[in-house]
Amino acid sequence: MKKIVMALAAAVMAFAVTGCGGSKTATVKIGIYEPASGDNGAGGKQETLGAIYANEKIPTVTIAGKEYKVELVRVDNESSNDKAVTAASELVSKGVSIVLGSYGSGVSIAASDTFLAAGIPAIGITCTNPQVTLGNDHYFRICFLDPFQGTVLASLARDKFNAKKAYVLAKLGDDYSVGLANYFIEGFKKQGGEVVYETFPEGTSDFAAYVTNAKNMGADVFCSPVSTEAAALIIEQANTQKLGMPILAGDTWDSNVILNAAKGTNVDINVTTFFAEGSTDAKVAEFVKDFRAWINSNPSNLTDNGGNDIVAANPVMAYDAYNVALEAIKAAGSTKGEDIMKALPGISYNGITGLIEFDATGDAKRDGAYIKHANNNDATWEFVAIQKIN
Repeated sequence: MKKIVMALAAAVMAFAVTGCGGSKTATVKIGIYEPASGDNGAGGKQETLGAIYANEKIPTVTIAGKEYKVELVRVDNESSNDKAVTAASELVSKGVSIVLGSYGSGVSIAASDTFLAAGIPAIGITCTNPQVTLGNDHYFRICFLDPFQGTVLASLARDKFNAKKAYVLAKLGDDYSVGLANYFIEGFKKQGGEVVYETFPEGTSDFAAYVTNAKNMGADVFCSPVSTEAAALIIEQANTQKLGMPILAGDTWDSNVILNAAKGTNVDINVTTFFAEGSTDAKVAEFVKDFRAWINSNPSNLTDNGGNDIVAANPVMAYDAYNVALEAIKAAGSTKGEDIMKALPGISYNGITGLIEFDATGDAKRDGAYIKHANNNDATWEFVAIQKIN
């Protein structure tokens, strides 16, 4: 009799865990398509941190009246266009319903057709090249685009630094780097500025000649929208050679890697980005406080955040992207990618980084960029201004 009672008790416990029909807890999977290695590994790790934090804060979603556990499925695209399809295919094979990422426009573009063929929507977090969403119905994004960012950087060069001549350095073959460089050049020339433009190939580790060229050509500003890995090497040479002009860069430079590289130097770094600490908004202040505490609660989080608890834009944008994905899943009332894709255009979400709604192309209706300056004494960012579209 004792054995029978124990068996019945075990059966009841099994039923409570699995639910009616013996099925396991319902799960919906969100793919995290980010670099954890390569040129953009630092930024990818920060975006992944933001998604993990969001998942810990909101681990479930209600779909058609039923609660589902949200499972993150992570892959490393290695910052490589050549590895992009393999990483994207892995997410497809694991049954994700929607994808977040990637840090780096090139790998986002390279994986796009894989997600399209599988009927899975993707939400870009900080991939700013227009080609990510252009001409398709499955890729969305929550950040501003490079045509706007390039214009903001060109205006910064003129208005703050009175620049007449700009030296521009981009990575050959990199969609983000070359794209943003060209938008800056276009905006700067429209203002009557002169441009000297150079590119460097994959695998470059010595930037001494490029810094020398910028100095010898009499440039007033040095604009280089490149990966954090290349940026750190550029900063090293700029300091060694006493560059003597401001460096301007886009959102990739909004990284703790940059602050650490610039600490103790006289290199003048100015970036455009999606978010800045120090807001008086209670919602933003509470998020920053809680996220910082979470970063400090785990050594691995601290490492992936660049070794300190500074809150850059990448994880905050990823937090918002995760919540946009949940809103789309709820609106779809389904875990099917095709249904979620149809629901995304109508989503309106008031996030930490502001109101997020999509235009007809799938891009967020953003109208401003944060401008920040690196404080090299204590390795922090100083908020300068918010630049709006005129």
